[in-house]
Amino acid sequence: MTNHNWLVTDDGNRGAFGNPDTPEPGRYYRLYRFLTELEDILDIFHDDVSRLEAITPLVRKLLVSSYWLQLEYHPPDPSTGWSVNFLYREHQFPITVQMVAWLPGHTSTIHNHGAWGIVALVGGQERHRLWRRAPAPSYPDRLELADEVILNPGDVVALTANAIHSVEPLGDEPTVSFNLYGATDFRDRYEFDVQNQTAKPF
Repeated sequence: MTNHNWLVTDDGNRGAFGNPDTPEPGRYYRLYRFLTELEDILDIFHDDVSRLEAITPLVRKLLVSSYWLQLEYHPPDPSTGWSVNFLYREHQFPITVQMVAWLPGHTSTIHNHGAWGIVALVGGQERHRLWRRAPAPSYPDRLELADEVILNPGDVVALTANAIHSVEPLGDEPTVSFNLYGATDFRDRYEFDVQNQTAKPF
């Protein structure tokens, strides 16, 4: 099966980017080395797209080399339908690394992250619906559906800070993803209600 890299921008547009081939494991690539190289990238590149293009190959390298990461998830909570296991957060370093699992039959809210993000699917299959802002005089937070993409294991979707999406697990098995975000507090994250055309902090 062919892997894909998808870049989703603030306007809901989706495009392929970079080399989606899975690298050979080679030398063991540890999380601390990944974080060090990530910090170097953040010092060099200052826009979301350049950062995402530079970081995505490192995410692929990490997941191929560090198999233990793929097992570092919690079973989804039946009451919420999802779980999050934080692998890395550090005060005053704007990076969050986590494993997220979803139960079939549950769908996330429609939301942005207020920071660039990378979702690499490890197990299962997910539909990501992509939205764009379409404000109207009476509804400044109105959205319209722009696109959707189905992720299989090995696929990566990279999101700019104000890209808006929702996540729906497909099939009968829980989905598991490696999620990386350029924030720790998510103060600019919002969830959207398309029925009432409203938004609120998330």
